[in-house]
Amino acid sequence: MKQLAFSICTAFFLMSCSDGFTTFPVTEEKQATLDDKVSVVRLSASNISNFASPIVQTVRTSLPYQPDWEYKVGVGDILNIIVFDHPELTSPARPQFNVADTGFSVQADGTFFYPYVGQIHAKGRSVQDIRGELSLKLANYIPDPQVEVRIAAFNSQSTTIAGEVRSPNRQALTTVPLTLLEAVNAAGGLRETGDQSRITLQRNGRSYRVDLEGFLKRNMRGNNPILRNGDIVNVPRRQTAEAFVLGEVTRPSPIDLSIEPVTLTQALTRQGGINQVRADARGVFVFRKVNGTTVVYQLQTNSPEGWLLGTRFTLEPFDVVYVTRSPLQRWNDTISSLLPTVNAATAVDEIAK
Repeated sequence: MKQLAFSICTAFFLMSCSDGFTTFPVTEEKQATLDDKVSVVRLSASNISNFASPIVQTVRTSLPYQPDWEYKVGVGDILNIIVFDHPELTSPARPQFNVADTGFSVQADGTFFYPYVGQIHAKGRSVQDIRGELSLKLANYIPDPQVEVRIAAFNSQSTTIAGEVRSPNRQALTTVPLTLLEAVNAAGGLRETGDQSRITLQRNGRSYRVDLEGFLKRNMRGNNPILRNGDIVNVPRRQTAEAFVLGEVTRPSPIDLSIEPVTLTQALTRQGGINQVRADARGVFVFRKVNGTTVVYQLQTNSPEGWLLGTRFTLEPFDVVYVTRSPLQRWNDTISSLLPTVNAATAVDEIAK
C-alpha cells in the first residue's frame, strides 16, 4: 500500500506541473522538478515491444524427478490369481460376488495364503515377483503351471488432494502412474481461486513447491511429478495481484491480474473507458516501481494509434493507471464552484434595490 500511496502522490505532483492538467510531452525541464527516483518514459511504437509480455517467474521444483513407476503390493490389496486349466486353484468367481470379494487379501503381516503353497509374502513386491514365486512352488504339484496374478482392488496406497480444488479427495494409486496434473483433474480441477503455480507437495516429511504452470507452459517435466504413496497435495488460494485505475475514468477501481494478463487498453475499457467530458486523452499515465525507482509511463490516447499501443502494454501488479483531467474541465469545475456564490450575491443586490 505504501507503493500505491507513493505512486498516487507522484501522480498529483506531476499533474500540478501544469495547473491540474498535462502538457505533452513531459519535457526534461518538468522531469527535473520531480524526485530523483522518478523517471518518465513516453510510450511509442519504438519502445512498446519492451512492455508487451509480463515477466513470468517460473520455479523449477526441487522435488527429485522420478520418471519410473512400478506398483508394489501392500497390506489390504486384493489379488486375483488365475492358474490356467486349473479352476480349483483360481480365485473363485461366483455370480453374486465380484473378484474383489473373493480374491486373496494381503494381511497385516504382508502375506496371503494360497492352496498347496502356503503363506506367500506379498508386501512391497510387484505382481511379477509374486507370479514367479507361485509358478516355481506350484511346479512341485502341477507340470509347467501357467499363472496370472492381478490386483483386483487397490487398497494399500493413496494420495490426498486438498485445497482449492472442486472435489478434495483421496485417490488410490494403481499400476498406472498418477501424475500431479491428472490428480488435480480427478479432483474436479482447480477452483477459480486456486493457484497452480504455488502447489505444495508433502512427501516423506518434507514440503516441496511445485509450479504446475511450468509444466503446462514451459514443458518442465519435473513440475508434473508422478505421485507416490502418502503424498499430500495442497492447492493454495491465489494471491491477490491487482493494478489500480484512477482519475478520469468511468469506474475507478482495482483490476485483477491474477487470472490472465491485462493490457492498458483492456483495463481502461473494462472500467468503462475514459470520461469523455472530463478526461484529457493525452494524459494517461502508468506508475510502476522498478528497482526502487518509480517509472512513469505516459501514453497519448487521443488517436487510434495510442489505443493500439495500449493493447501491447501489459500491466503488472501494483501498477497505478491515472487518467488526467482536461484543461477545459478544470475551467468548468472552477466556474461551477463559483456560480452558487455569484448567484447568491446577485440575489442580495436585487433585494437591496
